[in-house]
Amino acid sequence: MIALVLLLATALPATGDERCVGEIPCPLGERSYHVKEPDGWDGVTPLPVLMHFHGWQRQGTLIVKHGRISGATRRAGVLLLAPNGRGRTWTFRDAGSEDIAFGRAVLADAAKRYPIDRDRIYVSGYSYGSAMAWRFACAAGADVTALLAISGTLRQNEECPAPVDVRHVHGLSDTVMDFPMGPGGDELFPVALWRRVNGCAGAPVGPRHWAVTQHDAFRRFVWSDCASGKPVRLDLHDRGHFIPRGWIAQQLEELLAQGSLFLPQSRIA
Repeated sequence: MIALVLLLATALPATGDERCVGEIPCPLGERSYHVKEPDGWDGVTPLPVLMHFHGWQRQGTLIVKHGRISGATRRAGVLLLAPNGRGRTWTFRDAGSEDIAFGRAVLADAAKRYPIDRDRIYVSGYSYGSAMAWRFACAAGADVTALLAISGTLRQNEECPAPVDVRHVHGLSDTVMDFPMGPGGDELFPVALWRRVNGCAGAPVGPRHWAVTQHDAFRRFVWSDCASGKPVRLDLHDRGHFIPRGWIAQQLEELLAQGSLFLPQSRIA
């Protein structure tokens, strides 16, 4: 559905009164979203998209100014879309959530304003927004290139109709969106849903250690031998509930380099 809408949409930047960027919201019915363009964009080249769902009691105005989110997209040449949740939150628990249709509408409206690269539509979120990103990817997986999820999941017994390239990061000491430890202390349980949906039956490769700073260090597990052909990646750290420095930037770097399975050698500790 999204692919068809994007194909038919007029891929031209908005002008005049329709122009909205940064903290100026793009109206969409009774709701709105925010846009941040990448640095140095020529106004013509089709843009990869990261649609990021904000955390609880936040709004898109924060996302388009957030160094770890918009800072990453600006430098990577990615168009950032930041929907505004109704009541500053998301209805991610319901498989029939109105926010699924809203997310689709945001993508379709953005495609009327910008030339969108339909093969590079990434969906992200943090905390409640991460759970919403899971919900959106679960409902619209056929039109989502990759899920970048930070510190928030759905129940692992949810049913999702289409596989997705998944990248999830979670802190073992998270007590806000508690780390979803599996039976017997299984630390790989946070992505059990996507391993099942993608048909990843084997053991993962890992852990591979990598770090952005001394405090932002991760252990990566990768399931690449999946029936769907779409891998699942899980990055774990020992800290709590936050957006890790450099994590989104690293995922975009890998995705834009044709989805390499592992990290550049310079990042492997």
